Amino acid sequence: MKKWILVMAAFAFIFASIPGVNADDSEALKGAEKKVWEEWCNKIPKERCIKIDEFKKLYDRVMAGEEKAYLIDTRTHPEFYAGHIEGTDHVHSGSMYTIPKKIKDKDAKIVVWCRTRKRGSYVGGFLTMYGYTNVWLYEEGIVGWIKAGYPLCNYFMGKFQVTEYHKYFTGKYKKGPNVGKEKDPYNIREFHPY
Repeated sequence: MKKWILVMAAFAFIFASIPGVNADDSEALKGAEKKVWEEWCNKIPKERCIKIDEFKKLYDRVMAGEEKAYLIDTRTHPEFYAGHIEGTDHVHSGSMYTIPKKIKDKDAKIVVWCRTRKRGSYVGGFLTMYGYTNVWLYEEGIVGWIKAGYPLCNYFMGKFQVTEYHKYFTGKYKKGPNVGKEKDPYNIREFHPY
């Protein structure tokens, strides 16, 4: 019995000493991420962080050929293919390093966004670090576009209207009054939702 207690105590000591396992580390990591996030948000000037109304006006001018800008959705491939803003470009945030191969003019107007604003902010920050001088962030992302009532499109359905943005997956990512009350009806998915 004493041997068993000694072995368990040794495992507990080893487990507690592994980096990242301590509860204190979690809070420190969250604090560090918040600090990095705040620093990263300052890489794009505030006057170049736009909301839905300004983005929609810019989008309409670009689509009409009245203004030149790269409108880049930085969401994942599954997110983009599920529904995106018609006529916009797509570069997955994990592939932002490919942008200098495609956009050779450092002064080109580049507007980035994602689902809300986190990935778009990081991509925009990297673009400024690469040397691009005219980077913009559409802060409200595809969620803001949907909430404003604008259509999306995809390969299978063409243009379509989303009447409500609703994240129906259960688990820790779901927020709102119906948490745990809905069940994702699918058992198998090629891509994990998040």
